[in-house]
Amino acid sequence: MNNDQQLKALVQEKYSAIAQQSKAYNAASCCGATGCGDVYNIMADSYQSIDGYVPDADLGLGCGVPTAFAQIKTGNTVIDLGSGAGNDAFVARKLVGDTGKVIGIDFTEAMIAKARQNADTLGYNNVEFRLGDIEAMPVAANTAHVIISNCVLNLIPNKANVFKEMYRVLKPGGHCSISDIVLQGHLPQGLQQAAEM
Repeated sequence: MNNDQQLKALVQEKYSAIAQQSKAYNAASCCGATGCGDVYNIMADSYQSIDGYVPDADLGLGCGVPTAFAQIKTGNTVIDLGSGAGNDAFVARKLVGDTGKVIGIDFTEAMIAKARQNADTLGYNNVEFRLGDIEAMPVAANTAHVIISNCVLNLIPNKANVFKEMYRVLKPGGHCSISDIVLQGHLPQGLQQAAEM
């Protein structure tokens, strides 16, 4: 992939399909029954004992638990970048309480639909999901106390734009908690060109 828009289109296509799959299917896709072609769940942590966990929102796509280190406080406004079906947003909702707010942003319509359905089923009125690109967030400046993201930034072609946007939407003194894949060393050319990676 040599074009940012082509890469984004591929990510949208793959994650639209994933939104329709179960967590069990996603978990089996890495060296499971369907072979090693899909690598979406390589380091998923268990959320089952975490307050606010909603099994229907957990597609097994993360690589950590960013809320565990986010220092989210009651009454905070939290933005979840690449919110998927809402897993981390619902955990954050438990932490912000009734006086706080959580905004999930995802650029995949199928994920937003799934997250909104989960929120509606649960009757949550202080968590919302917005369709949008995190390189140009559909959020006003100085909105969030905390930004969280779980294994999403590695998928973004222009990370500098995302960090500029994070700075723009954070309140003064705000902070972020990012759980993601980090490379130390050199990635072979073949893997650099593999869109699945």
